[in-house]
Amino acid sequence: MTDTQTVTPQANSTNGKSVDRTQQRNNRRPARDQAPEEKQFDERVVHIDRVARVVKGGRRFRFRALAVVGDRKNKVGIGSAKGADVTSAVAKAVEVAKKNMTTVHLYKGTLPHEATAKVGGANILIKPAAPGTGLIAGGVVRTVLEVAGVHNALSKSLGSTNKTNTAYATLEAMKSIQPAKRWITNSAVAKSEAKKKIKQDTLKKSTKKAETK
Repeated sequence: MTDTQTVTPQANSTNGKSVDRTQQRNNRRPARDQAPEEKQFDERVVHIDRVARVVKGGRRFRFRALAVVGDRKNKVGIGSAKGADVTSAVAKAVEVAKKNMTTVHLYKGTLPHEATAKVGGANILIKPAAPGTGLIAGGVVRTVLEVAGVHNALSKSLGSTNKTNTAYATLEAMKSIQPAKRWITNSAVAKSEAKKKIKQDTLKKSTKKAETK
C-alpha cells in the first residue's frame, strides 16, 4: 500500500508583498494628489552681482542679490543681501525684503496720482494710466510695480540706471503716493486757492490801471 501524503497549502508570500506594496502606494497617493500650496508673496530676483573683499591672503569673492517681494495687492518690499553662493544670497535678500514690506496706495489697478523720487543718481517718475494701457515701464521699475499690484501705469527714468538705486527710488515714489480721496480733496483745495490768487491778481492789476488813469 502506498501512503497518501496530505499537502497543506502554504501562504503565498509574494501575494502578501504585493498587498503591502499596494497599501504603500495608496498611502503615498493622497500626498501626491494634493495641489501645491500657493505662495503668499511674489518673489523676484532683480540683480545678482559678484563682490570681492581684499584680505591678507588674496581676494575673497561673495555674491550680492537684490530681491523684490510683493503680494500683488498693495504690499511691496525690497531687500539686498550677500552670501557665499548665489542661493544663500537670494534667500537672505528675500527675507530682508519680507521684513521691510510696506503698504502702498493704489486706485483701481493704477496709481492715484503721479509721483517722483530720487535715490542716489536715480530719479524715477511714475504716472497713472487708463485701464488697458498696461505697464509702460522697463526693467526694475516694471518689476516693482508688478509685484505691488499695479496693472496700468507709465514711468520714466530721469537719471542713473543703477538697478539698486532705481528699485529704491521706485519704492520711495510709491510710498509718497497719497490715498485717492485725500488726493482729490487736496487737489480741489489747491485749485480753489489758485483761482482765488488769480482773482486777487486781476483785481490788483485793475486797481493799478485805475490809479494810473
